[in-house]
Amino acid sequence: MTDRTARNQENSLAAFLAKKAEFDALLAELTQASADHFGADPETVLWGEAAWLSDATAKLKDIADQHFRRGEYEA
Repeated sequence: MTDRTARNQENSLAAFLAKKAEFDALLAELTQASADHFGADPETVLWGEAAWLSDATAKLKDIADQHFRRGEYEA
């Protein structure tokens, strides 16, 4: 491996790990918010909260499908 290739790999790894830390922090925040039902009061929840959660779930499903190569991302 050349010095340039090694530096490129080190820089790529550093960028990957930085983004992974950001990703993990977002997951932790979402997990905590989910445990609190995203702030929705079961006594007053309306369709707006259900619609928001449906949209958020669809976005997370798309990310999972990309990673696990499911649905439209299937090889």
